[in-house]
Amino acid sequence: MKKRVFYDLKTVRSKTMALSKLAGGAIVLFYLVTEELPVSRDIGFWIWFLLLVVVILAVDFLLGELISKPLGRINDTAGQMARLDHSAYCSVHSNDEFGELSQSLNTMFSNLQGTLKKLEEANRRLQEDVEQERILLAQRKELTDSLSHELKTPLGLIRAYAEELGEERDPEKKQRYIDSILNATERMDHMIVSLLDLSALESGASALARERFEFIEMVETAAGRLLLDMPKTDYHLHYELPEEEVYVLADRQRIEQVLNNLIGNAKKYVRTGGEIRLRVSLERESVRFEVYNDCTPLNEQELVKIWDKFYRGPDNRCKGSGLGLAVVSQILSMYQVDYGVRSAEKGMEFYFCFPRCAA
Repeated sequence: MKKRVFYDLKTVRSKTMALSKLAGGAIVLFYLVTEELPVSRDIGFWIWFLLLVVVILAVDFLLGELISKPLGRINDTAGQMARLDHSAYCSVHSNDEFGELSQSLNTMFSNLQGTLKKLEEANRRLQEDVEQERILLAQRKELTDSLSHELKTPLGLIRAYAEELGEERDPEKKQRYIDSILNATERMDHMIVSLLDLSALESGASALARERFEFIEMVETAAGRLLLDMPKTDYHLHYELPEEEVYVLADRQRIEQVLNNLIGNAKKYVRTGGEIRLRVSLERESVRFEVYNDCTPLNEQELVKIWDKFYRGPDNRCKGSGLGLAVVSQILSMYQVDYGVRSAEKGMEFYFCFPRCAA
């Protein structure tokens, strides 16, 4: 059991009692002193009265320092804490109840701030989870609606050709029907695979790997496979590539997918006898890829929609699935790099920039 010390000055009560006793003792002492002074009784009384006023003012000052000021600071700090002012801090550091109350207030508010931060973080995660779930539901609905809409045409063709195939006797026509069914099936399969891949990227289910590889070699490989290795071409190819090696840190397969889609798009829509220009240039901290093809330029309204899923230009309704550029946009957006498209006088140019890494 803690031993109590009567004259311990670590409590407000002991301090006020000691102060009152000192004041009373001083008044009595001053009275006795003035009685012994060699002056008249009236003069002695006024001297004692002046000393009494000094004692009263001193007691008032000390009570203000010991009680009024600490209480005022504690009250102001409590008001700040009630308003959840993050800068609130009680600066009373006395060795009494006020000091303990100040420390308790600071500890309580610190714990309250920690709890509020945890609640805010939990609420933020909950909101993110709810938003993610909403996005997933919207993407599933969009996926279902898009598939339903886009598969109507190939499924209708397959059904029509299958019905004709059962009644047709001409072997050549039968083969054409079979080829048409196979082409529609292949187009449908490519569309489903591309759409599922795009949905996985959008939802975050497909993460991007980090691998250091040589970019120029990848461009040469993709361009050679898509533009140079074909025996029959109805376009003119011009390319400009730097001699030095350029390394990037990214998902190799995804960047290759971006190049294949952009170069393949240029080849698919190039005007007969037109020109395809491929260019890679080096900037201070990045590498810039550009591919141009002669084709029908798009206006500003069409350029805004060119990255949308299933969008096809007014002259390209029967070409492709309309997903290649959407995949490109999603991958490059995940890397937060600069990319875009420009309409030229005779065609279109796609570009993107990617950070370089040390050789």
